[in-house]
Amino acid sequence: VTVLLKTSGRPLNANVELWQGPDNAPQKMSVYLEDGSKRPFRATVESPGSSNAIAIRNTGQMEFPLTAGLACDMSTDLGPSAMLLETSESRTVQGGAVYTTPFPPAVQSVQIALKSDGRPLNARVELLQGPNNNKQVMDIYTEDGQERPFFVIVDTPGSGNVVRIVNTATVEFPLNAAVEPYLVDDSFVDDSYSGALNWS
Repeated sequence: VTVLLKTSGRPLNANVELWQGPDNAPQKMSVYLEDGSKRPFRATVESPGSSNAIAIRNTGQMEFPLTAGLACDMSTDLGPSAMLLETSESRTVQGGAVYTTPFPPAVQSVQIALKSDGRPLNARVELLQGPNNNKQVMDIYTEDGQERPFFVIVDTPGSGNVVRIVNTATVEFPLNAAVEPYLVDDSFVDDSYSGALNWS
């Protein structure tokens, strides 16, 4: 199931949960967006098994409504997270470790996939634009990171975009992370980008 959350330009705070049967939520996400119009939330939730439901709760104030949309994929093909993890070089992030990747301004959006070897997955994914300037934050919990990996597409307009992945679990629960450009504007030219974190 693909989940889309956006606003008219205001901040967004929401919880997205996968429900499977009574009192069972094998996957949970807490989402914060600074601008839900410029950077909407687009994630794919794996829903194997039966009796699945998606619950979306707006945890923001009454003045900050959101627009939510769902698209179901009934095919039996590999999910986008499995495809990305197979075709790209994934990196192991140990429990408590941080994985940071900068992107040049030509990259308009990036795709991120997280999975584990079957153990629980706890992680925080952040989009930063400048030091400690969070534009998008996602806290993820998955009961089984192999059966239900996490996949999201993050829009990265502007320059100085950095994706930071934090494994918030203990050292016994490593995860595999793959981060790749999704949309690249080839007409964009910026000679100042050197591939390093050059923040002033």
